Formats: sequence, C-alpha cells, structure tokens
Amino acid sequence: MWYVYILQTKDNRLYTGATKSIENRVAAHIQGRGGRFTRTFGVEKLLYSEGHQTKSKALKREAQIKSWPRRKKIALIEDDKDLLETL
Repeated sequence: MWYVYILQTKDNRLYTGATKSIENRVAAHIQGRGGRFTRTFGVEKLLYSEGHQTKSKALKREAQIKSWPRRKKIALIEDDKDLLETL
C-alpha cells in the first residue's frame, strides 16, 4: 500500500507527500530528516492520509493535491465534499 499525506508545519503551511511507510516517513519529517521544506518549516502534525494500491496511483494523486489551492486541501482534510466539488 502507498499513501498520500498532508502535514501541517509549525507556521501553519501544508506539505503534501507520498510514501510506502507513512509512520516512518512522518517520523522522519518530524525528526528533520524529511524533505527540505519540512526541515525548513518544521512539522506540527499529520492532518490527512489516504491509501493507494500502487505507487503510480499515489504519485498521480499527490501531484493532483499539490496543484490545488490551500482552501481545497483544507476541504479535503475536513471531508467537506460540497466545497471540494465547487473549488
């Protein structure tokens, strides 16, 4: 299983990533061993994750979410289906 996830940084930014092991990857981000973005801004918490059967599907979904404006990402996190459809 592959996962797409959204983290909140310490200054309230959102970071989207994909991984095979969500527990290990989030721990790496928190410990400062993640990507440059999360090393720079720190990680507050995991806000969202979803599973995918293949790496390809997870990476496509990650790219889709990364292209969204912040409001749409928040709608996804809050499971606001109506707002997701309108944005």
